[in-house]
Amino acid sequence: MVNAPPVSPPGQSLSMDEVTVRQSTPLDAQAIHALMRPFVSQHLLLSRTEAEIIELTRHGFVAMVGPRCIGFSAIEVYSPKLAELQCLAVHPEAQRLGLGRKLVGHCIERARTLGVMEILAISSSEDFLKSCGFDYSLPDQKKALFCQLRPRNFDDN
Repeated sequence: MVNAPPVSPPGQSLSMDEVTVRQSTPLDAQAIHALMRPFVSQHLLLSRTEAEIIELTRHGFVAMVGPRCIGFSAIEVYSPKLAELQCLAVHPEAQRLGLGRKLVGHCIERARTLGVMEILAISSSEDFLKSCGFDYSLPDQKKALFCQLRPRNFDDN
């Protein structure tokens, strides 16, 4: 379980009625960074610098409860053919409410609006991504293969 400060008062559970999803801005970068920190420390997300997060806010979305950021996801557009879903993070108290799916949906719609043909997602949550419409592009024919050129950075920057 990711260690993060509570979202709602003790004894109360969070409701999706309290959550607002909106386009992220560079001003959200510090809050996004704080949201991601526990996921990074548990090696569930790669570490990002604040500058990298600022760049991702261009095509990213935040989920807010009042002034508090409880979710984030973005796409990085590589070309008209390909974008990548990145940094999907949802505060543990807000998980299993449909917020991750909502953030992914906003990212998919942004890519569609930009005319991107396909979105790549790299994750250990295959079932979740499949429930959001992701699947192998060419089932039983091709898989993504990677050649790692330098170690992954799991340190929080």
